[in-house]
Amino acid sequence: MERSRTYAWDDPAISAGAVGEGSGLHFLREILAGRLPAAPIAVTLGMAVEEVEHGRVVFSLVPGEEHYNPIGSVHGGVYATMLDSAAGCAVQSTLSQGMAYTSLDLTVKFLRPVTADTGKVRAVGRVLSGGRRTALAEAQLLDPADRLLAHATSSCMLYPVPTA
Repeated sequence: MERSRTYAWDDPAISAGAVGEGSGLHFLREILAGRLPAAPIAVTLGMAVEEVEHGRVVFSLVPGEEHYNPIGSVHGGVYATMLDSAAGCAVQSTLSQGMAYTSLDLTVKFLRPVTADTGKVRAVGRVLSGGRRTALAEAQLLDPADRLLAHATSSCMLYPVPTA
């Protein structure tokens, strides 16, 4: 039986154009409130921002077959995308107006399998250390019982938003 999935996303230039106009926390709160569109990758995966505070961000996803690898469980790239998003956005939540970030690296440890039967998973990102040029963050992927499914650390480069 063939399965299909259809989705639509907003122009990513809308959100990208708002980066640096206010603080990183303000930017993320605008996405959470729906005043700025979510990233196309979030829409593609079905991932949503659930919580935003200074130094901490939570993304959630209900895993389905569309996230599977060929061996019948959620692909590690989905884990990595959630963890990278949570860690990076935790860093973004600490940035002042006019600043942006990009991930320099991501180290992921996969601890438990995730399937469509797992239920909603949450990627909880938090900043471990922030500086003028770099920041270090971690993220945990948790199941509904708060069991650790995966863990990641990420280094991020901080830079001023380029002006036109």
